[in-house]
Amino acid sequence: MNSFAGMEKRVFIPFLILITSFSIHAQDKKDSVIVFDGKVITLSEVIVRSNTDVPGFIDRVKNDSTFYKAFRNLRVLNFTSLNDIRMFNKKNKPRASFWSRTMNRARNGCRHTEVIVDSATGDFYDKKGNYNYYTAELYSSLFFAFDTICGETNIVKGVEHTIKGKSGMEKHKEQLKMLFFNPGMKIPGIPLMGNKVAVFDEEVSRLYDFSIDIQDRMGRNCYVFSLSPRKDLTSGEKNDMVINEMTTWFDYSSFEVLARSYDMSYSAGVYHFDVQMEVQLTKTGEYLVPNLIRYTGDWGVLFKKRERGVFTATLFDFEK
Repeated sequence: MNSFAGMEKRVFIPFLILITSFSIHAQDKKDSVIVFDGKVITLSEVIVRSNTDVPGFIDRVKNDSTFYKAFRNLRVLNFTSLNDIRMFNKKNKPRASFWSRTMNRARNGCRHTEVIVDSATGDFYDKKGNYNYYTAELYSSLFFAFDTICGETNIVKGVEHTIKGKSGMEKHKEQLKMLFFNPGMKIPGIPLMGNKVAVFDEEVSRLYDFSIDIQDRMGRNCYVFSLSPRKDLTSGEKNDMVINEMTTWFDYSSFEVLARSYDMSYSAGVYHFDVQMEVQLTKTGEYLVPNLIRYTGDWGVLFKKRERGVFTATLFDFEK
């Protein structure tokens, strides 16, 4: 291609983007790149050939409720859980651990957790028998119900996460749920960080490359939606990001989430964190449920000791 043709292409493509907000140009690997609503999105060849409605796809990703629904289903089902939590010191040596086998009992809108067997090592508990680690306390508050809880449902419509009227642990739990169940949405109450996770907003989305593909996962065809930082970002722009990478697998037919992985980090002086999470879901009868949850985290808050922990939850034997 001569220099004039190259210049013509550089001028034409931005112009086309401006007047249509939706343009496509070919790449060597037969992938295509579109710019839609300010987002640069790479489409695999199979996506292009399938004539996928990209604007509709992005809208479904933003408004997905199947992932949250899967966790709400845990409130109305009986199931067994293997819980493995390990804490490490700054040299990455074991400091404390916890392992248990529990059963969630759900009946008539009430649920409680029954401990079948458990064991702990190191300083997992303090002298009063309370959790010595914030990581363990959060895990317990999200997945255990040692006191019977009633009025439980798996309804998601109309349910909103809010920090209004909450403080301390309850506030942090709600913020964690927002980040966990609605990635890409603004999170209130977290200084300097809340808006930086809103990856679908134009101000933040400009920092990312998005991609859509179709792949096989565990024998099922899936749409794969992923995002990662643009390769041409400055170090300052990279340091201003929270979600480093996120990938979600959607069932090709039902569009239910089958798996999701996150990589998140941030440092704001008074606190910092570096967290990776992976969730795998499965279908049991009519219910979509998580059956494997992995977490690796390194975080610290001013006036609190730094924590490095790993936990794995394996869920099985689901029944109504």
